[in-house]
Amino acid sequence: MTALLHAWAEGDPSAPDALLAAVYEELRRQAAWHMRRQAGGHTLEPTDLVHEAYLRLARQPGARWEGRGHFFRVAGRVMRTVLVDHARAHDAGKRGGAGAVRVTLGAAGAGRADAAGEVDVLALDAALGRLAAIDAQKARVVELRYFAGFTIEQTAEALGVSAATVKREWTAARAWLRHELRAP
Repeated sequence: MTALLHAWAEGDPSAPDALLAAVYEELRRQAAWHMRRQAGGHTLEPTDLVHEAYLRLARQPGARWEGRGHFFRVAGRVMRTVLVDHARAHDAGKRGGAGAVRVTLGAAGAGRADAAGEVDVLALDAALGRLAAIDAQKARVVELRYFAGFTIEQTAEALGVSAATVKREWTAARAWLRHELRAP
């Protein structure tokens, strides 16, 4: 994977496709993990999420990948963007309308925003933007844990920190998000 990331950075036009073949199952697993946490009625499938994320990643010729962890960190962020864009497209009116895409944070341990355990993906995106402005590291932990489906250990490896640090950041970020998502 590292060789393919370097080849991509050097402008090899075949590298993005070869990389996708090498990491497709992992990305598909992450997308399926995330999509299982969405409320019924959504129209985006895990395969669609992976393919759209790949297309967006592939549009970054000469991207300077720092390694496997960096790639998956960016892939998680891109998946988040795809889900937010999908929610916006289906809810062009006021947030919370009939077409809003809702996801649950409960399964990832981030708390519950309402009785059904669901939170509006647009509200989550806005809250993550506010969190990133306050503490970028906590926002990256949420992106990896929630949007990419990483374990504590995988998140620690991707960020180059200890598992204990990730646990602390994850706990604090979940508490902050619970508060933000419950605020009127």
